[in-house]
Amino acid sequence: MLVGDVMTEGAITAAPDTSVREIAQLMRTHNVGSVVLVAVDGRPVGFITDRDIVLSVVAQGRSLDDRAAVHASSPVIRAEPDMEVEEATQRMVRHGVRRLVVVEGGAALGVVTLDDLSSRGLEPELSARVTRAALPSLG
Repeated sequence: MLVGDVMTEGAITAAPDTSVREIAQLMRTHNVGSVVLVAVDGRPVGFITDRDIVLSVVAQGRSLDDRAAVHASSPVIRAEPDMEVEEATQRMVRHGVRRLVVVEGGAALGVVTLDDLSSRGLEPELSARVTRAALPSLG
């Protein structure tokens, strides 16, 4: 199975200088948990999640007017639509992430998440490996 078969198409995007407040509003409007930050040429340059906002902004008392890029993950961990799902899963484990930005021709096409993979038959052991890799170490 290919990433293009399981990804969520139509990534929600914003400029890196968009405020965290505006990013949160985009997430609410589009019912998503992440936004891809893109350069003027459409190239993904950052990735911000609802969890990033909670841990990096809210919990630390930072301003919702901060630029999203300050709190985003970068570089963006990418997948291609013709990549095998198992390879994408291994990439998630290797980078300790639960989401990959699906890119074709330099532009974001969509996002593939651990939930996308799990709901389409990802083996429970692979799912558990991604989850363990993505969790911050405690201790």
